[in-house]
Amino acid sequence: MSDTGLKILVRSFSYKKRTLIDDTGHGIGFVFDMRAVDNPGRIEHMKVLSGQTAEVKTYLEDKTKMPSFLEHVKGLIDITVTNFLERGFSNLTINFGCTGGQHRSVYAAEWMNGYLVATYGVEVELVHLEKETWVRE
Repeated sequence: MSDTGLKILVRSFSYKKRTLIDDTGHGIGFVFDMRAVDNPGRIEHMKVLSGQTAEVKTYLEDKTKMPSFLEHVKGLIDITVTNFLERGFSNLTINFGCTGGQHRSVYAAEWMNGYLVATYGVEVELVHLEKETWVRE
């Protein structure tokens, strides 16, 4: 865990299944629309997979604009986290949404979680809001 005092909540969600609610008392924070990235959930055999699986990760990294999209997101988050740390803020929320909340938003949230921990050593809570409703075999 971190002693920076900054706790970051990273969430994935489905635009079709929910409207985000601020349950932190600090505002919704960032909301990134991952629907701009091609959807592996439209590929029949990937429907039952998630953004946590190797096959979906490889597809998103090699066959879509996901790496470019996340580079842009990373720039905004770097500015914000650095500023929040300097100012002694205690909370930041970063949300990633897509159609079903199973593939693109999950991958992006997982990626951001890893990036934040590795880069800043901050405390991160990672939540996949739609996990209970993911399409499975």
